[in-house]
Amino acid sequence: MIEMVNLSGGYGRKTAARDVSLAFRDGEVTAVIGPNGCGKSTLLKLCAGQLAPEAGTVRADGRDLSGLRAREIARSVAYMPQSRPVPDMTVGTLALHGRFPWLGYPRVYGEADARAAEEAMSRTGILGKRGEMLARLSGGERQKAYLAMTLAQGTPNLLLDEPATYLDVAVQLELAAIMREAAGEGKCVAAVMHDVAAAAELADRLAVMKDGRLLAAGAPEEVLGSGAVEEAFGIRLSRGERLVFGR
Repeated sequence: MIEMVNLSGGYGRKTAARDVSLAFRDGEVTAVIGPNGCGKSTLLKLCAGQLAPEAGTVRADGRDLSGLRAREIARSVAYMPQSRPVPDMTVGTLALHGRFPWLGYPRVYGEADARAAEEAMSRTGILGKRGEMLARLSGGERQKAYLAMTLAQGTPNLLLDEPATYLDVAVQLELAAIMREAAGEGKCVAAVMHDVAAAAELADRLAVMKDGRLLAAGAPEEVLGSGAVEEAFGIRLSRGERLVFGR
């Protein structure tokens, strides 16, 4: 579980997330939605220890991140950023990189690390590509490889920034199923998403942000009925069998 209390942070003089109090719960998928530039990605970086807070607190499984070393954080929270380089390595090597927080000295991968990486690749459907170079993969395959690395990290908390952006529908559905499976195992799963309808379908809870602030958080039906989505995106939202957007 990840808890934020009056959390603020950003980059240099720009505060991108402001006074956010929110919890990502164990056994649930929380989708963080809002317009571009509203602070969603910054919020995840603060929760992953990638950024130091300007104010407030982040706790992972009851422990304040400010008092933990990077390796301790990485044993509790796995973070998959939206933008990543394409390193010159195979899928299997990338998956093994997720085990780095657990390596002792000397930093040599053991049998347990190999098993964790193989299981993660199997779960994401990329095991058959384990010997292929990342640069030769499609966008969807590469996303599965990075998700395998994230799962191989073996943490109770998973933070995913736009995991399905620019991917075809089939891959989006596969990734959604993986997130739901992880939550079903008791993990805390939070994902920044840009597709409101997909977020409402996937998530147990929605968190809506605008201008760095949290407008609403709760069950999808509650949040969709609160007017927060309309306020955040400047749209008209009708709910029947499907969500309908208008101006």
